[in-house]
Amino acid sequence: MIKKILFILGLFTSGHVLAEEILIQEVVTNSLADKADNGFMMICTALVLFMSVPGIALFYGGLLRSKNILSMLTQVLVSFSLIAVLWVVYGYSLAFGEGNWFFGSFDWFLLKGIKITDIEGSIYQFIWIAFQGSFACITCCLILGAFAERVKFSAVLIFMVIWFTFSYIPMAHMVWGGGILGDEGALDFAGGTVVHINAAVAGLIGAYMSGHRVGFNKEPLKPFNLGYVYLGAAILYIGWFGFNAGSSTHADEIAGLAFINTVVATASGVLAWSAVEWIHRGKPSCLGACSGVIAGLVGITPAAGFVGVGGALIIGLICGAAGVWGVSSLKRLLKVDDTCDVFGVHGICGIVGCLLTAIFTAESLGGIGFTDDVTMIKQLGIQTMSIITCMVWTAVVAVIAFKIADLLVGLRVSTDDEREGLDINSHGESAFND
Repeated sequence: MIKKILFILGLFTSGHVLAEEILIQEVVTNSLADKADNGFMMICTALVLFMSVPGIALFYGGLLRSKNILSMLTQVLVSFSLIAVLWVVYGYSLAFGEGNWFFGSFDWFLLKGIKITDIEGSIYQFIWIAFQGSFACITCCLILGAFAERVKFSAVLIFMVIWFTFSYIPMAHMVWGGGILGDEGALDFAGGTVVHINAAVAGLIGAYMSGHRVGFNKEPLKPFNLGYVYLGAAILYIGWFGFNAGSSTHADEIAGLAFINTVVATASGVLAWSAVEWIHRGKPSCLGACSGVIAGLVGITPAAGFVGVGGALIIGLICGAAGVWGVSSLKRLLKVDDTCDVFGVHGICGIVGCLLTAIFTAESLGGIGFTDDVTMIKQLGIQTMSIITCMVWTAVVAVIAFKIADLLVGLRVSTDDEREGLDINSHGESAFND
């Protein structure tokens, strides 16, 4: 209404040309923006945020001992908030601004120059910024489970700033922001490399550099509350539809494909994990079924919008079985105290999912098909290259980030503080009061 009044006033003043330009811009903007897509993407963004707080917090919190649950909840919430702020200050600009193969630019520092009417595809750019920011937040929160129960809160925050800046941002740019891996044709629909492998390798480095928990392999370090784990897994399952379907950026047939693939792959991941556990341990566990949820979700993430439903089913089955191996045999082989099995699930299933994407994207196997002049073998090579690049890049950054945190404030809490619990010693409170 205000713009129309300006136009009318412009008929009688020297502002006629300006008013006419405003109306033309409004017409062009409205023709490009799709209300259904905008509404869809806002819902998907909210779902991804739901995955982090409370999804990851409850899932990881339930896996810890009762004396450390508040430390995990606090680390997730504060890390999430820290990354959300850094994302709008410089993260989005460096990840999605025009730049080189590895980084964008500071052109959108503090989102300067971006107007509320600016469009990214068919959605308003601010919605796109929020959606991609939710990915950055959840990726950083995923890392926390690997070295839980023994790392200082201040060290966690120092690590987060460094790793987000020099690992998450360049990986997002390389794959999704016009960087080298995207240019080479790497397929990563919703974050197999950018999110899961990226976070998992960083978590593995953190688990090694922080050392084993007191009592590791000497006394039982059992999960405090499997009910919390179940609730967290359920929230992650629901929120993941925003993660995968939202990566289509349109309320269209690809979003529909990603949606049903997420349902099917997750269900088959649960069945595979439970079956393997039942065969080898004699009983299927609730923890195993919940872990199967995550395995299936992680495996289908890079493939969700590229493969057919049959491919999603097989990916879920393979990742469910691979996840069991990752948290048992591989974990013992690596001799690492990965508290919440971040690498065993997110790392292994992310790698498997990325490789299987190259197979089941083939039109002959029900996928949407490869681009011109790309064969399955070539795509496998590209996927392998992207996985290796991600693993090496994040490992180097993580080592540097943890080392800096260790030099500045020290990485681990004292043995006495660890035995008493991080809730009391790091945050001065307890989850359960008499």
